[in-house]
Amino acid sequence: MLFNSIDFAIFLPIFFIAYWFLTAKNLRLQNLLIVVASYIFYGWWDYRFLVLIVFSTIVDFSIGILLRDEENKRKRKILLWLSILVNLGLLGFFKYYNFFLDNFIDAFSLFGMNLNVRSLNIILPVGISFYTFQTLSYTIDVYKKKLQPTKDFIAFSAFVSFFPQLVAGPIERATNLLPQVLKERNLKKNELFGGIKLIIYGFFLKIFIADILAPAVDDIFVNYKSMPGGNLILGAVFFSFQIYGDFSGYSKIARGTAMLFGFNLMQNFNFPYFSRNIGEFWRRWHISLNTWFRDYLYIPLGGSREGKFRSILNIFTIFLVSGFWHGANWTFIVWGAIHSLFFVPIFLSNSNRKYTGGFQFNRLSVDKFKLSIRFKDFSKNIFNHISR
Repeated sequence: MLFNSIDFAIFLPIFFIAYWFLTAKNLRLQNLLIVVASYIFYGWWDYRFLVLIVFSTIVDFSIGILLRDEENKRKRKILLWLSILVNLGLLGFFKYYNFFLDNFIDAFSLFGMNLNVRSLNIILPVGISFYTFQTLSYTIDVYKKKLQPTKDFIAFSAFVSFFPQLVAGPIERATNLLPQVLKERNLKKNELFGGIKLIIYGFFLKIFIADILAPAVDDIFVNYKSMPGGNLILGAVFFSFQIYGDFSGYSKIARGTAMLFGFNLMQNFNFPYFSRNIGEFWRRWHISLNTWFRDYLYIPLGGSREGKFRSILNIFTIFLVSGFWHGANWTFIVWGAIHSLFFVPIFLSNSNRKYTGGFQFNRLSVDKFKLSIRFKDFSKNIFNHISR
């Protein structure tokens, strides 16, 4: 189910009324309703893939319980690796099987060997990259004893499948979202109106920026061979705003929708195009994904503690994996490599952490959302510009 659809426009108020007026006094019923609604939301696209999310939920819930009662280090590692292999195995099969198979066949063809192996007609389940990382964060945090495993299967299922951020993030940590699932929630006026504002802002970014720019971008990219250089540059600029409108808009709708039900999701985009270097950009763009890679891959690999060479290797690893996570295509891997090449110089000059706080824009702190625009003057300027 898409946010910008009639189906969601009908689904949301029905769930809102049932959530606050039928189950408000019973936390367990509220959480059960979240699970049911989330499965309806997810299964609306293809109900068959509900099996995957239910299976992943059962596996990580069970491993969490086993880790709670297991003190043997070797057995704890086995349980952790079981969770990693199951989750990444499912993700790898559905998202990367054909990519690896096709490249395997192409590699043999270079030596004159033609392999008669057929690729599979695999449909990528929506959101599998997101909820896989979300459940993995739970298992890893329980393994590291940063989080106590829950005994409440319904609450855990609600954490994994929570529909606002299920299919496109933000990727929530168990340490943030699960405690919210386990505590009582009350309808608050400020959260209600704050959520509505975020939803409206998100729809503006999605519909009036991303969707309006999409046809022009598609036309330029499809016909790039016949386009002059100026059009290609314009297409790249348009695409940068399109992708921001899509990703940031969705995240804001997700956060706003979650606020309607008493949940606070992490901020996923923080004015990234105002960044002053590539390091600051990656602290402001897709924050939930980048901090996930930092905490669960970069730091375990040694981070920047093992010398310059090892640190540079870790940086390349993170960006290459990040690119591959975005899509099963060499273009994404090249994209990751390019960003790592941009990042390494500022790392070597120790300026990658130069801009970690807020920055001033028209004497207002953008980080604290104090950026204000006088709508009347803005509209007047746009009108005057168009009328020239």
